[in-house]
Amino acid sequence: MAGAGQGQEASVGSPAPKKKGLATVDTLRVGCVAMVMKDGGYRRAEILSIKETKSGRQFYCNFDNFNKRLDEWVPTSRIDFTREVEWPNPEKPKDAKKSGQAAKKSTTAPKKGQKRPTAATRETSVASEGGTPRPWTEFPGSQKQSPGSPDEKLTLGLDLDATPGVEDDDAMDVDGAVASAVSAKAEPQEHFSREEEIEKLRTGGSMTQNQAEISRIRNISKVQFGKYDLYPWYFSPYPEIFTQEDLLYICEFCLCYYGDFKSFTRHRQKCTLQHPPGNEIYRDDYVSFFEIDGRRQRTWCRNLCLLSKMFLDHKTLYYDVDPFLFYVMTTRDDKGCHLIGYFSKEKESADGYNVACILTLPQFQRKGYGRLLIQFSYELSKIEGKLGSPEKPLSDLGLLSYRQYWTENLVEKLLEENAKGAKCSIEQLSNYLAMTPTDVESTLQALKMQVYHKGEHKIVLPTHLIKRHEAMKEKQKTKPKRAIDPARIQWKPPVFTASTRTWGW
Repeated sequence: MAGAGQGQEASVGSPAPKKKGLATVDTLRVGCVAMVMKDGGYRRAEILSIKETKSGRQFYCNFDNFNKRLDEWVPTSRIDFTREVEWPNPEKPKDAKKSGQAAKKSTTAPKKGQKRPTAATRETSVASEGGTPRPWTEFPGSQKQSPGSPDEKLTLGLDLDATPGVEDDDAMDVDGAVASAVSAKAEPQEHFSREEEIEKLRTGGSMTQNQAEISRIRNISKVQFGKYDLYPWYFSPYPEIFTQEDLLYICEFCLCYYGDFKSFTRHRQKCTLQHPPGNEIYRDDYVSFFEIDGRRQRTWCRNLCLLSKMFLDHKTLYYDVDPFLFYVMTTRDDKGCHLIGYFSKEKESADGYNVACILTLPQFQRKGYGRLLIQFSYELSKIEGKLGSPEKPLSDLGLLSYRQYWTENLVEKLLEENAKGAKCSIEQLSNYLAMTPTDVESTLQALKMQVYHKGEHKIVLPTHLIKRHEAMKEKQKTKPKRAIDPARIQWKPPVFTASTRTWGW
């Protein structure tokens, strides 16, 4: 289907039979399934939300068999009111007697010998459907790679002593498309109304608390960011007044946001910032990297979080950015340094993560910038003398970006070792690439490169991966791939006191 995202697209609405009938602009309500114009034809779409804007009433539609990243706000002119709509079934009344008994049970004291349950924080990860949405103009398709012949393989020895165990709950077995996003921790889900949820998002710390309710509704329709018009993919907790605007203006240097063009124009005449407010620690012919302390530049970093949340589905962000360092990648011209993407990093990570959140803005995706961000994070880990890993669990989008990077580097190192006639263990690969042994092994297993043969574990390199690697190297002779030059990095691992690496309440 033209324009449909790849992945787990589902039919809209409930499978239960519904009443049908004609609707008007005033009677169409949330839960109805109507025929809405999209890509030159009318398609079934479920109404998820309704809002009043300056240009009139708009309906937030989830289209049948379309990736949810392609949900959008549509005006009434795109809805066919001459066809019948499917009305939502009325909610069944709750049994007050049963709910009362359940409440009574929950308040009873535990029996002797039993422990009282505790509320522990848990990690959440809402599975995003695969497929990269259209960034700002059109939806690019993607092609699946055909596997190589299983019989033609290059065998390398594997040191069993260096093989670590793989965590059972390691969420690295999902599939998706190439983009950048990393999940984080959230509190246990509570149940409250939509109005209470929105208020919590604006006044509390977490940007995502009731994901099933809020993350489905995109509140900003369109953003002007520099010379680009961006179409957000997900909800971002900007102040409610901006949801009534048809276009949100964001300054591409200081990231301040405005609802009307006059205010934005006055700001641009006064804004003197021409690059991210931090230290430039890397520069080459393509890009520059700036290191920004969330404690010193709170407003700028919070605005960066708001901007990035529009393109991250299940990312949990905190308004207090003090515990994080932000490494921002920019491109330069005569007007200044323009934001391409960034990754954040905890000042002190108990789990040894070298990336907490990573994002390439949509207008720069599929151009190799995501790989530069990943490579830069590992180059910093090498300078620190540590093994790095992105925060788990990875989203479907972030997973393939990382797995592509891991695969390229692992294949190249294995080919080098094979040319020398040397054996290569997982521990050696881990130390050379600054990757954790778990990431190395999970990648080998996902690519079916780790097998048990004739009484010993071996790493096998399929021929199709070798050919793909050789084709990539051949292509780089005419069109060199952008890469980070470690010699150009001017950076020393920062040292923080206890007060500078924690939340500044």
